[in-house]
Amino acid sequence: MTADERFMRHALALAARGEGETEPNPMVGCVIIRAGRVVGEGWHRRAGGPHAEVVALAQAGRQARGATMYLNLEPCSHQGRTPPCAPQVARAGIARVVVAMRDPNPRVQGRGLGQLRAAGLRVETGLLAAEAQRLNQRFVVAATRQRPFVLLKAALTLDGRIATASGESRWITSGAQRREARRLRRLHGGVLVGVGTILADDPLLLPSPRLARPFHRIVLDSRLRTPPRSRLVRSARRSPVWVVCGRASRARREALEARGVTVIQVSGHARRPPLARVLRELKRRGVWSLMVEGGSEMLGAFLHGDLFDQIALFRAPLILGGRRSLPAFAGPEPRRLSDAVRLRPADPAPSSLFELWYPDR
Repeated sequence: MTADERFMRHALALAARGEGETEPNPMVGCVIIRAGRVVGEGWHRRAGGPHAEVVALAQAGRQARGATMYLNLEPCSHQGRTPPCAPQVARAGIARVVVAMRDPNPRVQGRGLGQLRAAGLRVETGLLAAEAQRLNQRFVVAATRQRPFVLLKAALTLDGRIATASGESRWITSGAQRREARRLRRLHGGVLVGVGTILADDPLLLPSPRLARPFHRIVLDSRLRTPPRSRLVRSARRSPVWVVCGRASRARREALEARGVTVIQVSGHARRPPLARVLRELKRRGVWSLMVEGGSEMLGAFLHGDLFDQIALFRAPLILGGRRSLPAFAGPEPRRLSDAVRLRPADPAPSSLFELWYPDR
């Protein structure tokens, strides 16, 4: 392993420490090396906080002059909640910058690297780019598409069922699997369910461990049937609750808003608004990654609409059988095998408690 690769792996490891807290920002780690030793390092801890480069430069101080900086992502070049980083790196006297990947955000997309080169810094890119892409895959998808990154999550039996014919689903999976699902939530900007899940299960939909940043709990509810006395609504002032509807009763809207719920009306739709339009609106409001947890109709709509980037399957050693138990993914009945949605497994598998799959597009 070369010294460059060793220091870049250290930058990637630092970046990963921000997992869960940086949404909608990417995870970024920075290492500053002078005469073969680390003189400054840092990572982006939370959205709105100092960026990794700023933390590392503050630690390095005057030793940054003539040093080499390692970053898993191109430094930003635009004003957001914090000032741009590329000019600060240039002013610090850094001589060489090694960057794993270019920032795919259209607001950056090479401009940060351009500013560094214009200032006379030696800039190299592409080292461990694949690892950097994997680390920030949720950010990359959202930055390059008109929607958030979408993970579909299902807790199901070995024969693909999520509830009995009578609707009983508590609990299909083990306590350890449910804890892992709550941990998986915290990697995303929010969780989305259909109103049927709220009416059937009265869930809180919170991540665990708790996050310092806002976590959005979102319900797709075309007629605003979400009960004002549900646990979700009663906790809306503690963690944001958004209810997405079409044309709905003003009285129901006001009853939810009085309890702290944000009602998002997608105009012009009396029934359930189109999912692609809902996703665009959620991204516009700052949700860059989304975990969809059901129910069956909701999961099926995302699956067959090709509006997903990962699928997490939490399987239980149960077989329900029968014709009326509820499938994990509802939707159109395929007539041919060629109509099936094709997937490929994550490599390596992230956990022994669930399977992670990607669309084989």
